[in-house]
Amino acid sequence: MTDLRARQLDHLRGRRPALLVVDVQRSFAGPGFEDAISVMARLVDTARDRDVPVVWIELASDPANPWRASAWFRGGDADAPFGPDEPCVLGTPGAEWYRLAPAAGEPRVAKRGYSGFLGTDLENLLRAREIEWVAVAGLTTECCVTATATDAFQLGWPVLVPADAVAAHDPAVHENALGQLALNVAVLSSAEELAGIWPVP
Repeated sequence: MTDLRARQLDHLRGRRPALLVVDVQRSFAGPGFEDAISVMARLVDTARDRDVPVVWIELASDPANPWRASAWFRGGDADAPFGPDEPCVLGTPGAEWYRLAPAAGEPRVAKRGYSGFLGTDLENLLRAREIEWVAVAGLTTECCVTATATDAFQLGWPVLVPADAVAAHDPAVHENALGQLALNVAVLSSAEELAGIWPVP
Protein backbone atom coordinates (compact mmCIF):
# COMPACT_ATOMS: atom_id res chain seq x y z
CA MET A 1 0.00 0.00 0.00
CA THR A 2 1.37 3.41 -0.95
CA ASP A 3 1.72 6.13 1.66
CA LEU A 4 -1.00 8.16 -0.08
CA ARG A 5 -3.46 5.28 -0.18
CA ALA A 6 -2.79 4.50 3.48
CA ARG A 7 -3.49 8.13 4.38
CA GLN A 8 -6.66 8.15 2.28
CA LEU A 9 -8.06 5.04 3.97
CA ASP A 10 -6.98 6.12 7.44
CA HIS A 11 -8.85 9.38 6.93
CA LEU A 12 -12.11 7.47 6.40
CA ARG A 13 -11.94 5.40 9.57
CA GLY A 14 -14.20 6.73 12.29
CA ARG A 15 -16.12 8.95 9.88
CA ARG A 16 -19.76 8.31 8.98
CA PRO A 17 -20.09 6.30 5.72
CA ALA A 18 -22.95 5.34 3.45
CA LEU A 19 -23.24 2.59 0.85
CA LEU A 20 -24.84 3.65 -2.43
CA VAL A 21 -26.22 0.69 -4.41
CA VAL A 22 -26.79 1.67 -8.04
CA ASP A 23 -29.20 0.11 -10.58
CA VAL A 24 -29.17 -3.54 -9.55
CA GLN A 25 -32.28 -4.00 -11.67
CA ARG A 26 -33.46 -6.67 -14.09
CA SER A 27 -32.88 -4.55 -17.18
CA PHE A 28 -29.16 -4.40 -16.41
CA ALA A 29 -28.40 -7.51 -14.38
CA GLY A 30 -27.87 -10.95 -15.79
CA PRO A 31 -25.82 -14.14 -15.63
CA GLY A 32 -22.53 -12.38 -16.36
CA PHE A 33 -22.98 -10.23 -13.27
CA GLU A 34 -23.70 -12.98 -10.76
CA ASP A 35 -20.32 -12.84 -9.02
CA ALA A 36 -20.45 -9.07 -8.53
CA ILE A 37 -24.06 -9.21 -7.38
CA SER A 38 -23.20 -11.90 -4.83
CA VAL A 39 -20.46 -9.62 -3.49
CA MET A 40 -22.92 -6.70 -3.39
CA ALA A 41 -25.41 -8.80 -1.44
CA ARG A 42 -22.79 -9.67 1.19
CA LEU A 43 -21.71 -6.03 1.32
CA VAL A 44 -25.29 -4.89 1.91
CA ASP A 45 -25.66 -7.44 4.72
CA THR A 46 -22.43 -6.21 6.30
CA ALA A 47 -23.52 -2.58 6.02
CA ARG A 48 -26.76 -3.39 7.79
CA ASP A 49 -24.89 -5.26 10.53
CA ARG A 50 -22.54 -2.29 11.00
CA ASP A 51 -25.32 0.33 10.99
CA VAL A 52 -24.00 1.83 7.76
CA PRO A 53 -26.86 3.48 5.84
CA VAL A 54 -27.67 1.73 2.55
CA VAL A 55 -29.15 4.00 -0.12
CA TRP A 56 -30.77 2.36 -3.15
CA ILE A 57 -30.53 4.20 -6.45
CA GLU A 58 -32.72 3.04 -9.32
CA LEU A 59 -33.35 4.04 -12.89
CA ALA A 60 -37.04 4.88 -13.31
CA SER A 61 -37.76 5.38 -17.01
CA ASP A 62 -41.08 7.21 -17.33
CA PRO A 63 -42.94 7.06 -20.66
CA ALA A 64 -44.69 10.31 -19.71
CA ASN A 65 -41.37 12.08 -19.21
CA PRO A 66 -38.84 10.46 -21.58
CA TRP A 67 -35.12 11.19 -21.60
CA ARG A 68 -34.99 12.74 -25.06
CA ALA A 69 -31.19 13.04 -25.25
CA SER A 70 -30.86 9.31 -24.57
CA ALA A 71 -33.38 8.50 -27.30
CA TRP A 72 -31.42 10.67 -29.72
CA PHE A 73 -28.07 9.17 -28.71
CA ARG A 74 -29.23 5.57 -29.00
CA GLY A 75 -31.50 5.86 -32.01
CA GLY A 76 -31.04 9.23 -33.67
CA ASP A 77 -34.53 10.52 -32.82
CA ALA A 78 -35.08 12.53 -29.65
CA ASP A 79 -38.85 12.21 -30.02
CA ALA A 80 -38.99 8.45 -30.52
CA PRO A 81 -41.39 6.59 -28.20
CA PHE A 82 -40.07 3.96 -25.84
CA GLY A 83 -39.23 0.74 -27.62
CA PRO A 84 -39.20 -2.80 -26.22
CA ASP A 85 -35.54 -2.48 -25.19
CA GLU A 86 -36.04 0.64 -23.05
CA PRO A 87 -34.47 -0.18 -19.66
CA CYS A 88 -36.20 0.02 -16.30
CA VAL A 89 -39.56 1.34 -17.45
CA LEU A 90 -41.78 2.09 -14.47
CA GLY A 91 -44.23 -0.72 -13.76
CA THR A 92 -42.39 -3.33 -15.84
CA PRO A 93 -40.25 -6.28 -14.74
CA GLY A 94 -37.13 -4.52 -16.02
CA ALA A 95 -37.40 -1.93 -13.26
CA GLU A 96 -37.50 -4.56 -10.49
CA TRP A 97 -34.54 -5.23 -8.20
CA TYR A 98 -32.45 -8.26 -9.05
CA ARG A 99 -31.45 -10.69 -6.25
CA LEU A 100 -31.22 -7.96 -3.63
CA ALA A 101 -33.62 -5.27 -2.55
CA PRO A 102 -34.14 -2.50 -0.02
CA ALA A 103 -35.14 -3.40 3.50
CA ALA A 104 -37.95 -1.58 5.23
CA GLY A 105 -36.94 2.00 5.94
CA GLU A 106 -33.93 2.09 3.62
CA PRO A 107 -34.13 5.09 1.29
CA ARG A 108 -34.73 4.69 -2.43
CA VAL A 109 -33.73 7.33 -4.95
CA ALA A 110 -35.36 7.22 -8.39
CA LYS A 111 -33.41 8.83 -11.22
CA ARG A 112 -34.03 9.46 -14.91
CA GLY A 113 -30.41 9.63 -16.06
CA TYR A 114 -27.02 8.20 -15.21
CA SER A 115 -26.15 9.90 -11.92
CA GLY A 116 -28.00 9.24 -8.70
CA PHE A 117 -27.60 12.92 -7.88
CA LEU A 118 -29.06 14.45 -11.06
CA GLY A 119 -32.56 15.78 -10.39
CA THR A 120 -32.96 13.81 -7.15
CA ASP A 121 -32.81 14.48 -3.41
CA LEU A 122 -29.77 12.23 -2.89
CA GLU A 123 -27.45 15.07 -1.90
CA ASN A 124 -29.92 16.39 0.69
CA LEU A 125 -30.54 12.88 2.00
CA LEU A 126 -26.82 12.28 2.59
CA ARG A 127 -26.26 15.69 4.16
CA ALA A 128 -29.26 15.25 6.48
CA ARG A 129 -27.69 12.01 7.72
CA GLU A 130 -24.32 13.75 8.14
CA ILE A 131 -22.61 11.30 5.80
CA GLU A 132 -18.87 12.00 5.52
CA TRP A 133 -17.86 9.56 2.78
CA VAL A 134 -19.52 7.10 0.42
CA ALA A 135 -18.88 3.73 -1.15
CA VAL A 136 -20.51 3.12 -4.54
CA ALA A 137 -21.46 -0.37 -5.72
CA GLY A 138 -23.73 -1.55 -8.49
CA LEU A 139 -24.26 -1.55 -12.25
CA THR A 140 -22.75 -0.69 -14.59
CA THR A 141 -19.19 0.34 -13.87
CA GLU A 142 -18.65 2.64 -16.84
CA CYS A 143 -22.05 4.29 -16.77
CA CYS A 144 -24.25 4.89 -13.74
CA VAL A 145 -21.66 3.82 -11.16
CA THR A 146 -19.09 6.20 -12.63
CA ALA A 147 -21.59 9.05 -12.99
CA THR A 148 -22.82 8.67 -9.41
CA ALA A 149 -19.31 8.33 -7.97
CA THR A 150 -18.12 11.35 -9.94
CA ASP A 151 -20.95 13.56 -8.73
CA ALA A 152 -20.44 12.41 -5.14
CA PHE A 153 -16.78 13.37 -5.44
CA GLN A 154 -17.61 16.73 -7.03
CA LEU A 155 -20.06 17.46 -4.21
CA GLY A 156 -17.33 16.92 -1.65
CA TRP A 157 -17.58 13.32 -0.47
CA PRO A 158 -14.53 11.05 -0.53
CA VAL A 159 -15.49 8.04 -2.65
CA LEU A 160 -14.45 4.41 -2.37
CA VAL A 161 -15.43 1.91 -5.08
CA PRO A 162 -15.21 -1.82 -4.25
CA ALA A 163 -14.04 -3.18 -7.59
CA ASP A 164 -15.52 -6.63 -6.99
CA ALA A 165 -18.97 -5.13 -6.26
CA VAL A 166 -19.37 -3.36 -9.61
CA ALA A 167 -19.60 -4.84 -13.11
CA ALA A 168 -20.00 -4.03 -16.79
CA HIS A 169 -21.13 -6.03 -19.81
CA ASP A 170 -17.61 -6.02 -21.26
CA PRO A 171 -14.62 -6.91 -19.03
CA ALA A 172 -12.35 -4.48 -20.89
CA VAL A 173 -14.86 -1.65 -20.44
CA HIS A 174 -15.10 -2.54 -16.74
CA GLU A 175 -11.33 -2.39 -16.28
CA ASN A 176 -11.03 0.85 -18.24
CA ALA A 177 -13.77 2.43 -16.14
CA LEU A 178 -12.04 1.37 -12.94
CA GLY A 179 -8.84 2.94 -14.25
CA GLN A 180 -10.60 6.22 -14.94
CA LEU A 181 -12.26 6.20 -11.52
CA ALA A 182 -8.94 5.56 -9.81
CA LEU A 183 -7.29 8.34 -11.78
CA ASN A 184 -9.87 11.03 -11.13
CA VAL A 185 -12.51 10.19 -8.54
CA ALA A 186 -12.20 7.23 -6.19
CA VAL A 187 -10.00 4.94 -4.19
CA LEU A 188 -10.53 1.37 -5.38
CA SER A 189 -10.76 -1.49 -2.91
CA SER A 190 -12.28 -4.90 -2.47
CA ALA A 191 -15.56 -5.34 -0.63
CA GLU A 192 -13.64 -7.06 2.16
CA GLU A 193 -11.27 -4.12 2.56
CA LEU A 194 -14.20 -1.70 2.54
CA ALA A 195 -15.95 -3.63 5.29
CA GLY A 196 -12.76 -3.43 7.34
CA ILE A 197 -12.99 0.36 7.26
CA TRP A 198 -16.63 0.52 8.35
CA PRO A 199 -17.31 0.87 12.08
CA VAL A 200 -17.68 -2.25 14.16
CA PRO A 201 -20.75 -2.16 16.47
